[in-house]
Amino acid sequence: MLELKSLTKRFGDKTAVDAATFTVDRPMMIGIIGRSGAGKSTLLRMLNRLSDASDGEILFEGREISSLKGAARREWQSRCAMIFQQFNLVPRMDVVSNVLHGTLNRRSTFATMFNLYPQEDIHKAIEILDRLGIAEQAPKRAEALSGGQQQRVAIARALMQDPSIILADEPIASLDPMNAQIVMDALRRIHEEDGRMVIANLHTLDTARRYCDRVIGMRDGRIVFDGRPDQLTTGVARDIYGAGADFSEAATSTAIETLDQSNENLVLA
Repeated sequence: MLELKSLTKRFGDKTAVDAATFTVDRPMMIGIIGRSGAGKSTLLRMLNRLSDASDGEILFEGREISSLKGAARREWQSRCAMIFQQFNLVPRMDVVSNVLHGTLNRRSTFATMFNLYPQEDIHKAIEILDRLGIAEQAPKRAEALSGGQQQRVAIARALMQDPSIILADEPIASLDPMNAQIVMDALRRIHEEDGRMVIANLHTLDTARRYCDRVIGMRDGRIVFDGRPDQLTTGVARDIYGAGADFSEAATSTAIETLDQSNENLVLA
């Protein structure tokens, strides 16, 4: 389905992504892990065509994506939806209108200017919100919602595009453990129930192991690991993160039980 061939991004004399190469032959949930600055976000931005590659190719179902321009690139961005860490919602706009923004690429300029939506799209937006457990929030302003709820609105907006691929750039980095779990459960359900490919940048090993079918590790712009979650040992993690023998997975965990245990240890100390 998806193939990256020596995909490279340079900013001046700095190489942010260095000859990234991998193939995905079926819809999967893929986690990309690595330290900040490893090139994870740049990789997703090239996949979505928010950023142009310096070298290399992206192919999806045999179609060359990395050279698309104009309307063809916008059509690809509809098929390859993006979810961001900071939600990218319109704060003062109601939730359902934020979700309907997922249809902008297929609406006329006139309809966009006057905020006109077909009833069919409005019903679909509410159905998606209901699926994500937040239909009752539809008439509220986005800014009135919690962070976890706002991220689910962002996921709903992505689903309005009916994409083949969902890219999630650190979708839980700014969320508490409970909301992080709700958001990751939602992404996993979307993958399993809809058969959509989901590629998520993640900071934490426990999240990658729990939710992903495949994990790709990046370090200094290069892919240094590509395998199953059970192959992501502590030793492999040390190599991905460039850490020493004192590396502790608990320090990067978002699991509620791990955090509870850490707090208990602090109290006992």
